[in-house]
Amino acid sequence: MSSLPIEPESGWNVLFLDGEWTSPDDRDAIEVENPFTREPIATVPAATTDDVDAAYRAAEAAQSSWANQPPQRRAGIVNRVLRTVGKRWDDVIELLAIESGSASVKAVAELQTAKGMLQQAASYPYRMGGEHHDSIVPGKENLVERVPVGVVGVISPWNFPFHLSMRAVGPAIAAGNAVVLKPASNTPITGGLLLAHLFEEAGLPEGVLNVVPGRGSEIGDAVAGHETPRVLAFTGSTEVGKQVAEQAAANLALPALELGGNNVHVVTDSADLERAIDGAVFGSFLHQGQACIAINRHLVHEDHYDEYVEALADRAESLPTGDPLDDDTVIGPVIDESQRDSMLDHVADSVDDGARVVTGGGHDGLVVEPTVLADVTNDMPAACNEHFGPIAPVIPYGDDAEAIELANDTDHGLSGSVHATDLSQARRIADGIETGMVHINDQPINDEPHVPFGGMKESGLGRYNAHAILDELTTTKWISIQREPREYQF
Repeated sequence: MSSLPIEPESGWNVLFLDGEWTSPDDRDAIEVENPFTREPIATVPAATTDDVDAAYRAAEAAQSSWANQPPQRRAGIVNRVLRTVGKRWDDVIELLAIESGSASVKAVAELQTAKGMLQQAASYPYRMGGEHHDSIVPGKENLVERVPVGVVGVISPWNFPFHLSMRAVGPAIAAGNAVVLKPASNTPITGGLLLAHLFEEAGLPEGVLNVVPGRGSEIGDAVAGHETPRVLAFTGSTEVGKQVAEQAAANLALPALELGGNNVHVVTDSADLERAIDGAVFGSFLHQGQACIAINRHLVHEDHYDEYVEALADRAESLPTGDPLDDDTVIGPVIDESQRDSMLDHVADSVDDGARVVTGGGHDGLVVEPTVLADVTNDMPAACNEHFGPIAPVIPYGDDAEAIELANDTDHGLSGSVHATDLSQARRIADGIETGMVHINDQPINDEPHVPFGGMKESGLGRYNAHAILDELTTTKWISIQREPREYQF
């Protein structure tokens, strides 16, 4: 078992409860594997439902004192975490490579985005000011304060574990909340225990952040359905997200959900084909396509179709594959055998339905070849499902109305992109696509810390980033002051 960088003194085989690194004792073990080598890199304890209860009790006990800290204290903690991430950049990049299969370009992008999230979060303690309103009652004044919700539960995924945990944890703590974090069982370190280590080193008071690594099948319901949290932030599949929302709502907790996507890359008749293909390669193959905002379908005008398919296949074949620790690697391993088999089944079933494999379609262990499919229709498995892999189904269309119709023929609405040199045409198509985010002359994988991020339809509820996440992690409180005696009707 290889040694890992920047471990706490107790190593990674621990829980983080009420400011203490808790030994595994008789808990079951989760063996963390390098998805490229399939070798074990660490063992972490599988938290129990009792651990979840203890984590929420600790968070509840610590929260009010933390909320009463002055803004510079809360901002200072976040800024110290930010500085430490910068100092230990290479260590975190290595952790992402060996735990989540992140090639260098993806890991760097993930850390840059997480860094931006922390920079935004550090401003939140100073952005929670109140409002003053006149009253309809003589001698009265109205104050509206923005206050923390209390305790926030976070369930984060394995694909961008550090970023997608930090985008909820950082803002929640900055706004004066306490947090219970359950990272994905594939990535309990970079999605959970690493954050605990960074915040502990930054001086966060005990109990404000608690991390319970564990299997979703064993403690997911306990985290989502617990009576303590007022907000439950979840990133993952739509199917599981619906269950999380139902459990949270049963306790009148707000579900903040970023769920699945079936994102289109629309290439119009007026598109600059070279730019469209540049975007297509990045948007389909970054992190092996394992991103909710990756391109799931390429909708290409019939005038460009054959040229586009050929050029995309050529570019896909040129991408270096292999060990994500190698600087040249672009395509590393997918996370596990289950994900690999699911995406390759979508390809095989689509071929049975008439699609053609132009390039790829095979795998070496968990490294799936960048795959381009032609002659695809919108109802084929690789197109109508979120395949979550390095797969590019290319679908022809005839006019703008058909492109919009095809784009919207899905239950999802997370992200998308449109390429056109005629910007009025691009804007008409963008306006017509039912999605929370759409990017003109770019590709769908965009996340800027100061811009609201989220989807429509079955792609989620609420928004992350900027003022949007601050609104979800705080609530308003109306305080009125009757300065003069009031005359009542009786």
